[in-house]
Amino acid sequence: MRMSHAKMYARLLESDATCNGRFFTGVLTTGIYCLPSCKARKPKPENVRFFPTCEAARLAGLRACRKCHPDDFARGADPVLADVEALVAEINAAPALFPDVRTVVRRSGFGPTRLFELFRQHYQRTPADVLLRARIAGACRLLLTSDAGLLKIAASVGFDASSAFHENFRRLTGMTPASFRDLRTNTAFTLHLPEHYPLGYLRRALGRDSQSLTERLEGNRCTLALRLCVGPAVLALELSPDKVHAHLELATVSSPPAQSTDATISPAVEAHAITVGLVGLDQDSAAFSRLAGKLGLGRLVAQRTELRIAQTPSIFEGLLWSIIGQQINFAFACTLRRRLVELTGTKLANGLYAPPTPAAVAALEPGDLLPLQFSRSKAEYVISISRLVANGTLDLAALRTMSATRAERTLLAIRGLGPWSVNYLMMRALGFPDCVPLGDTGVTSGLQSALKLETRPDIDATRRLMAMFSPYRSLATAHLWQFKQPLPI
Repeated sequence: MRMSHAKMYARLLESDATCNGRFFTGVLTTGIYCLPSCKARKPKPENVRFFPTCEAARLAGLRACRKCHPDDFARGADPVLADVEALVAEINAAPALFPDVRTVVRRSGFGPTRLFELFRQHYQRTPADVLLRARIAGACRLLLTSDAGLLKIAASVGFDASSAFHENFRRLTGMTPASFRDLRTNTAFTLHLPEHYPLGYLRRALGRDSQSLTERLEGNRCTLALRLCVGPAVLALELSPDKVHAHLELATVSSPPAQSTDATISPAVEAHAITVGLVGLDQDSAAFSRLAGKLGLGRLVAQRTELRIAQTPSIFEGLLWSIIGQQINFAFACTLRRRLVELTGTKLANGLYAPPTPAAVAALEPGDLLPLQFSRSKAEYVISISRLVANGTLDLAALRTMSATRAERTLLAIRGLGPWSVNYLMMRALGFPDCVPLGDTGVTSGLQSALKLETRPDIDATRRLMAMFSPYRSLATAHLWQFKQPLPI
């Protein structure tokens, strides 16, 4: 409630979900109070009064909105979100039971427009996209755990045509179904890149820290030290304009690596998922470029229409980056990360370091990081959050299965993670497509240049300006980061 009436009204017009719980909106003409994110028709400013709590709104004679359920939100319940999450869980468990989006709509109990709106809000995807990804994920599991024929697998996850199955499988995984099945025994694989893939930007992302201890880029060859479920490993990538050839080797360490009997998390399958994330295969860059063109901002995507966001190899690495990178420049963030890796990582035979485990960082005390130029608060956040991960309080793997709304709420509840850190993590490690790291200087300077603004926008202005790029604000962020940079070699 420290915001002015004008700022709260601006957030109301944007249906800003980040303000839910910070204040409640009362509409005097209808006698209803709502969450700021409510999608109901927006009232005139003179008819709005803002309240710090639901109780204050009720004392003013207003009743709760039946569309956004502010009372439920205030007491920690969110039945609409729970219904959407339950529906998505059903889709993921048995995608073949949903032959098309109309079936999803009928099962939901919502109208088509409302369901589309809820999926965009909570999963940052359309119902059709959620359904397609559930089918591909189901097919991947079956390919790794059964010897069933490809046509049978396609039908069992809901594809009614083998051509659609093969086309979508290759687009999202970079491989044919048969090649993906070979990951059960092979440690080498090849990903096929989409046409006009901007390889130079991938090289820039992989080599952005030229002194990195965990990756090494030499021309079109990138070597990454990884921390897989079975232990440290080295992934060698040979980059070309249309393909990425990958070869995985488990590292030799003093203690034997853990063994897994689950074929779906074998080292090669993990390495494949990491590589797909690095090259950003499952991001809809073409759709964002079309949106930029419709907005008259073709210059924003010029010469990089297929730009993707390189995902961090693990969620924990993304988490460390999001804490270390807060309120400091990129070069110093790289320095701090290298020092932490050298202190807590595992040095391999090739000179690289496998990234630290949560347990290794959790074992530190803040005083261990102060000589490395960590501020006391940054040291405390890195260690305390690593302890939450190490003891299971914060389940990083579970974040991947959550809705964007649930993941954001889970992360924002952790001391040391603010809106910038959470959105950075959701965008770069969890792959959510509609995030903005508000307050990021690269975003604000990019907006100033791309939109030819007189001054750099503040957080409120950034939120308003970035709204036009929804539901692709993560890719918009990536393009704004690159807008003032020279073209890669």
